[in-house]
Amino acid sequence: MKNVVVLSYGSGNVRSACRALERCGVSVELTSDPHAVAEADGLVVPGVGAFAAVMDSLRQVDGPRLIERRLAGGRPVLGICVGMQVMFESSTEKAGDELPTGLGQWPGKVERLDAPVVPHMGWSPVRPPAGSTLFAGLEDQLFYFVHSYAAKTDPAQHLTQGPTRLPLATWAHHGEDFLAAVENGALSATQFHPEKSGDAGAQLLRNWIDTL
Repeated sequence: MKNVVVLSYGSGNVRSACRALERCGVSVELTSDPHAVAEADGLVVPGVGAFAAVMDSLRQVDGPRLIERRLAGGRPVLGICVGMQVMFESSTEKAGDELPTGLGQWPGKVERLDAPVVPHMGWSPVRPPAGSTLFAGLEDQLFYFVHSYAAKTDPAQHLTQGPTRLPLATWAHHGEDFLAAVENGALSATQFHPEKSGDAGAQLLRNWIDTL
C-alpha cells in the first residue's frame, strides 16, 4: 500500500483531504515529522486562508526545506488551494506593507481575481491540456473552488525547455482565465479542492496516486 503524508502545519480542514485520500486506498499520515515527510511515497500540501499566513505556518515546521528536499529528489508533491499558490514566487495578497514571498518553485505571482463576484465559490469546468496525467478521463468534469486569488500566467512562459518537460497548465475561468492546476514533474498542484469535488476529485487523486 502506498503511503501519503498530508503536511501538518496548522492549516484548517485537512481531515477531509485525509479521508478522501484514504478512500483512494492509500495509507495516510498527518504529520510534519521530517523523516516521515521525506520517506512517504507522496506528500500533500494543503492550504486554507491567506497566502502570508500559510507561508508563516509552513516556515514554523520547516516546510519550505522539506518540500524542496522532496522535489530535489524527484519525490511527488501535490499542493491544494493555497498549497498551490505558495508554489509561486509571490502574492499580491498583502500582509502588512510587504508582498509575501512564496516557495518559488514556479515563476509568477498570485493575484486577486478580477471578477464581478469574489470569492469564486462553487463548481466550475476546467480546460486541461493534452497529455495531462491528473485529468486523464476527467476532461469534461466540474471541480469545486473556493478562492479570491489565483495565478494567472503559465509558468512555462517563463521557463526554457531543459532536460525535463515544461509545466502543463490547466485553466479555468471566473471573470478571467486563471490557473486551475499545474503539473510539473514531481510537483503537481490544484487551485480547486479535489477532496470536495465528488467523484471527479476522487478520480483526480487516484490519478495522482498512480504516479507514486
